[in-house]
Amino acid sequence: MANIAAQRIKREFKEVIKSEEVAKCAIKVELVNDNFTELKGEIAGPPDTPYEGGNFILEIKVPETYPFNPPKVRFITKIWHPNISSVTGAICLDILKDQWAAAMTLRTVLLSLQALLAAAEPDDPQDAVVAKQFRECREIFWQTARHWTQVYAGGPNHSPELEAKIRRLMDMGIEEHTARVALSSYDWNLERATEQLFG
Repeated sequence: MANIAAQRIKREFKEVIKSEEVAKCAIKVELVNDNFTELKGEIAGPPDTPYEGGNFILEIKVPETYPFNPPKVRFITKIWHPNISSVTGAICLDILKDQWAAAMTLRTVLLSLQALLAAAEPDDPQDAVVAKQFRECREIFWQTARHWTQVYAGGPNHSPELEAKIRRLMDMGIEEHTARVALSSYDWNLERATEQLFG
């Protein structure tokens, strides 16, 4: 790793660890390898969002060209959000792409991602299915996002009726995550999800 990148990320890593603001927001970061090219981030779901109570793990890869290019960040924890792929965890956020500036830091990235969970941008989606649900049926979106937070991020349980629908599909031989994705994508309509899976 280029020296400038390594020095800069080491400094920023310490800054995140010592930051009271970051601790208050329940954001953590740790090293995956000793050369600072890969970090593991963790952000708590913000209050008053369907992600509240969940802990979301991030993969952060630091390029050799850092800080002139942004870190590559994706969600490891599965999440139902218009700007994050429910399949790959890829994130659509301007500062991780063309709006990155060398003055930005690891702290900026982590706080911005947490803010993104509280303020989705459905008109610039990473996941079209989720964005459509967010725009057209906010109540079902909330229910689905809360359910995913509970299942994948350790959030509180709010949805025994959704679990029952997943079990129905599993009884038909569908794998649990596949059943959850189908139901989530079809607004928890069991008939439509079943048609899509067996059609």
